[in-house]
Amino acid sequence: MNKFMALLVFSKVVEHGGFTAAARNLRLSVSAVTKTMARLEDELGTQLFNRTTRRLRTTDYGQQFYERCVRILSDLEDAEANLREGNLSYSGRLRVVVPFSFGRITLVPELRRFFSHYPEITLELNFSDSAVDLIAEGYDVAVRTGEIKDSRLVSRVLTRGAQVTFAAPAYLETYGVPQTPAALHDHNCITGRFGADWSFRDLDNAPISVHVSGNCVVNSGDALREAAAAGIGIAQGTWWLVRKDLENGTVRSILPDYAIAGMPISIVYPAQRHLPAKVRAFIDFLVAVTTGPGLNRKSA
Repeated sequence: MNKFMALLVFSKVVEHGGFTAAARNLRLSVSAVTKTMARLEDELGTQLFNRTTRRLRTTDYGQQFYERCVRILSDLEDAEANLREGNLSYSGRLRVVVPFSFGRITLVPELRRFFSHYPEITLELNFSDSAVDLIAEGYDVAVRTGEIKDSRLVSRVLTRGAQVTFAAPAYLETYGVPQTPAALHDHNCITGRFGADWSFRDLDNAPISVHVSGNCVVNSGDALREAAAAGIGIAQGTWWLVRKDLENGTVRSILPDYAIAGMPISIVYPAQRHLPAKVRAFIDFLVAVTTGPGLNRKSA
């Protein structure tokens, strides 16, 4: 038996003073209401109504039960209303996990703009370069690099951008600007956790790989861009890693005609039919701050 439906039917019978009026209010048949009440009394093991040919009255137990039902149904309505309001409002806590470099370089500097639009959202921002289990850890949203393979999650690519090769103006003025990927053999290159084999595409769009070398190896994206900005050598990284440095001139992009697409940056969240407004707002915000440039390619 559907317990919620039975409580609702019972309360309507009491409020409307009979089975027929309750059935009309609930848009049920009188037979359905009668059977529901009989099953409820059987399950409770007590009589809820005193029935006569003219009147229907609750027993003492029935009246006590009715008062409890009113409170239960009222609490349920309040809970449903709060959920609907919360799902539609731009407020409440939002738990987010992002990669370290993406969070520091791309997200955090823009958060003031987000909070100016959504001051009632409390953002709990966590940093991790690992693929955190959103559902098990209770996160609402995550930003991930690379391809997403978890079928439990909804994913949306924010940007692919370009894989940027870059160096400080001072380094380029001293050692010259390489005009082709092969010319990197004559330069000091800063390598990172992805190794010393750098990927490009030639002017015919065919993939090529260049093995570079240098006297500085770092395993942090932030340290990589900082080393390049300090003039140590040439580095390669994703567009979003160096976007601010490119904008302010701390580093310059080189070999743009040979650049390949970088790894996709995606926002992921648990699949659900009704996406809360606060999650939708954060997704739209991330789309706005991660829109990257396309690839600049010469005609063959």
